[in-house]
Amino acid sequence: MYGVPKRMPIVISHAGADRAWAEWARWHLEAAGYPTELDSVDRAPGTNAVEAMDRALHRDNPMLALLSAAYLKADRFTTDEWTARWAQRRGNPDVKLIPLRVEKADLSGGLWAPIVVPDLFDLVPAQAVSVLLDAVRRVLEPAPAGPLTAAPPDYPGRAVAAGPRPPGSLPPVWNLARRNPGFTGRDGMLGELYDTLRGGSRVAVQALHGLGGVGKTQLALEYAHRFAGEYDLVWWIPSEQPELIGDHLAALARQLCLVPVDTPTPAAADALQEHLRRTDRWLLVFDNADDRDHLAPWLPDGPGHLLITSRNPNWTGVARPMDVDVFTRAESVALLRAHLPHLDGPGADRLAEALGDLPLAVGQAADLLVETRLSADDYLRELTAHMTDPKRESRPPAGYPLPLAAAVTLTAERLLAADPAAGQLLHLCARLGPEPIPTDLFTSSPDELPQPLRAAAAGTVMFSRVLAQLTRYGLARPTAAGPILHRLVRAVLRDTDPDPYLHRRVVEELLVAARPDDGSDPRWWPRWSVLLPHILAADPATTGYHQLRYTACSAVWSLLARGDFRAALPLAEQLHRAWQPDEDSVLIIAHALAGIHRGLGEYEQARDLDQDNLARERRRRGADDARTLNAAHNLATDLRHLREFERARELDENTLARRRRLFGGDDPQTLASASSLAIDLCELKEHEQARRLSEETLEKYREQGGDDHPATLTTANILGVILRRSGEHEKAWQLNRDTWDRRRRLLGDDHPDTLTSANNLAADLRELGEFEQAREIDEDTLERKRRVLGNGHPQTDRSIENLARDLDALGRYAEAAELRRELRSEP
Repeated sequence: MYGVPKRMPIVISHAGADRAWAEWARWHLEAAGYPTELDSVDRAPGTNAVEAMDRALHRDNPMLALLSAAYLKADRFTTDEWTARWAQRRGNPDVKLIPLRVEKADLSGGLWAPIVVPDLFDLVPAQAVSVLLDAVRRVLEPAPAGPLTAAPPDYPGRAVAAGPRPPGSLPPVWNLARRNPGFTGRDGMLGELYDTLRGGSRVAVQALHGLGGVGKTQLALEYAHRFAGEYDLVWWIPSEQPELIGDHLAALARQLCLVPVDTPTPAAADALQEHLRRTDRWLLVFDNADDRDHLAPWLPDGPGHLLITSRNPNWTGVARPMDVDVFTRAESVALLRAHLPHLDGPGADRLAEALGDLPLAVGQAADLLVETRLSADDYLRELTAHMTDPKRESRPPAGYPLPLAAAVTLTAERLLAADPAAGQLLHLCARLGPEPIPTDLFTSSPDELPQPLRAAAAGTVMFSRVLAQLTRYGLARPTAAGPILHRLVRAVLRDTDPDPYLHRRVVEELLVAARPDDGSDPRWWPRWSVLLPHILAADPATTGYHQLRYTACSAVWSLLARGDFRAALPLAEQLHRAWQPDEDSVLIIAHALAGIHRGLGEYEQARDLDQDNLARERRRRGADDARTLNAAHNLATDLRHLREFERARELDENTLARRRRLFGGDDPQTLASASSLAIDLCELKEHEQARRLSEETLEKYREQGGDDHPATLTTANILGVILRRSGEHEKAWQLNRDTWDRRRRLLGDDHPDTLTSANNLAADLRELGEFEQAREIDEDTLERKRRVLGNGHPQTDRSIENLARDLDALGRYAEAAELRRELRSEP
């Protein structure tokens, strides 16, 4: 029998930092029929590493050595390992050593200098596999057909015929920030994290928890980059603002083309959940998620991996916790000396001691010393002054150690002194949100900025230089979408702001200037998604600046308009509670809040709010004001949902008469009242009058806004219902089919308006005797409404009844009865 004997696996010798390469090589070697054994230097506590290495070396196993800078370090066990193997070869030429280089490590000196070592890095996946197998086959006999091992390697991608990609090759779906080139240490923790995530559960969930500044985010980022080759999808989800998590998941659903661009967030997130249940090789990272109850509903269930970073240690029942502590002293010293090669060991040790071995503080100190050429002793003196001078206000926010807060304030002061424009930019960024800050927020409105930042923002090159200073000083992390500040950096800078009033007002002016529209235009919804985290960070609930309040109201309206009622509700409620009852801004948000309750099917709450809104608007503005008439229009809609058709008709007739007198018969507000009244008339069975009014209104809307305008489609939907109830089923079907097609194209299949059109089209088909077609549409619509609106929503219940009618018509009475039992069992 040819090939490597079963009891002679290839020992893969590697540094802990190269675990991903070792796993990649292991997969492809075993797939080719070569059994393997990983020989990691990062052994569990209590293992005698010397004895373990000695046992491996005194066997005749072939050794695959993965050479890198870390592997070749003189103080690593790997150096003892490969030098011992060289010594064995001198006495026994049959001892096999197969070296391969996994990064640009210097091999120009010593034993490796005369050896031609093939490279695995910077190759396309197929080439890398070919280099690996060719190197092994030159030393060993060909492997037998099929693996010799009893079980295939336990690898996330083992079911994929092509195998995993080489480390460093990014998956096709990826949104992570660039890798931190200064990342140091944590090899043991990264190895443990890797082993835990591939431990065999259907979905592996790991929570990295610890104090602020200990490097949880950087650890997760390094893990994702280091093991990127094992995944086809890696997505980063900022989770500090729980109300925006759904938006990030919806963005991934759109990136995967699972839903149209304008699909409401709940439906898009549900589509993503369903997709992830059926696929593997994915990793989602929920960063800064401190509330387990808010996060748990968003966690997908599927054969992938989830990483959570959090200051909260309590993840029992949701994720397996892993405590992330400060650096070991050796890791702190290694990071400092990697940045500052002339810093001696004792000096690095003193710095690390003063900084409490906190990774964020150590990293910022290193960046500051490199950038300013400040000596380590001078830095230590200034740091001590920040921590001990009672006049200084570098008190740490709750949960953060004093050395970390002192390091941030010291670095910020140095930046401000060296580059005042960059210092100003830093303090403005600190008042924005925890997600990427769009740089056009500053460059589009330079006149709102203080000098000298105003002059810098007027030029692209100058502003880029100023922005880069934040990264060079270790105070911001660059991303393609804009800089991100660590939550601690933001918190400390806000608490120690030298001019808080100025910086808050400038940020408010920038956000107001960035307001794209009133929230109703679908073309601007992506922009609102970018702005929303920063609007929330500006705390519009407490501002006295009314223009920022109006901007916040428009942001809520953008969520309402795209059907994301659940995300809009807590924001609207917070603003409604915070502002005074008779202020103009609170009336605007109250109108939005009523619309949200209406969208959620909570019609009584909507009616109560709208009744109050109408009374307040009448008292403040009079009966003929446009806002008062809008409040009356909304209240009529609530009454109609509550089947109070006569009251709705009286209100709509009064509103229509006033709008005609004030604005004319062709004004959009007048046409909206006409459409509303047509529905009332239809419900009161005055079909002919309803039809005439609706046809006139639709014609005017088409003339003014075109066939695709949202108001045109709403009126066409109303006319379709009137035609069906008038017995003109063929005309109703034609109109409703056209409306449904347009809404699907413009709003997406899952928008609540599209689902209403689908229900109407199915009703037309049922009236035309096309029961099977009606059933197919109603079945699909019910599934979508369950996702978008939820069970128990009146519109979902209506779809259940519609599907039951289709099943009755098809003679499937038992299925229809089961659906109706579901309705009766709802609370």
